[in-house]
Amino acid sequence: MSTAVPPTTHTDRRDAVSWGVDPYADALRSGRGPLFLRRSDGWLLPLEVERWCAGADAADLSALRRCAGTVLDIGCGPGRLVAALAAQGRRTLGIDISAAAVARTTALGGTALHRSVFDSLPGEGTWDTALLLDGNIGIGGDPRALLARTAELVGPHGLLIVETTPADVDEQVQVRVERDYHPRPGTPRAPGDLFPWARVGAPALLRYASATGWTLAEQWTATYQGGQPGVERCFVSLSRCAVPRSRG
Repeated sequence: MSTAVPPTTHTDRRDAVSWGVDPYADALRSGRGPLFLRRSDGWLLPLEVERWCAGADAADLSALRRCAGTVLDIGCGPGRLVAALAAQGRRTLGIDISAAAVARTTALGGTALHRSVFDSLPGEGTWDTALLLDGNIGIGGDPRALLARTAELVGPHGLLIVETTPADVDEQVQVRVERDYHPRPGTPRAPGDLFPWARVGAPALLRYASATGWTLAEQWTATYQGGQPGVERCFVSLSRCAVPRSRG
């Protein structure tokens, strides 16, 4: 599925520093890593390129079946979620600052725009559900600002589904994308290739949510497809006006 779109209006590209650089684009085109986020102190976070480039798995589907109405996938990456929702007949739009991500999403039959969440977007204030999965609550390095922005994008009864880290963390850091676990000594790095990122667990997310007009609707976990026993992905559903509920 494809659609004609208006030109991008740039408003605030605070998340647009490095996700479109070659290591990330190359990984999406090939569908495989290794690829990492390297924190400025050297700590590494592996990026799950192969999972992102595969089809939606059981954990993904646990989030997608909770979506209501129209869906905006923020940081859609290579498009597995947009494609899965489109196959269900849902009106879905992916956005990503990586041209390679948008190209892969549209090749799967999804609709995607090469835009930042902080740009002007179609249907602002009308989306029924927004998604921030695969660590995308980290976009821009400021979860509170991102949650405030998503509140502008959804309707007055809108839903936001967020994937959090399993650990109780709340960190805002500078990172860069790297393809090698041990980069070669002397490898040049372009000025400005560090960019802000965040990692939050559910407790931190709920604190930020409360400060930006979101309320807790649901929390759940789902096991990684093919993962080790006990390794789970963690999700939180937030609503603009929700009564807490549970779902098996």
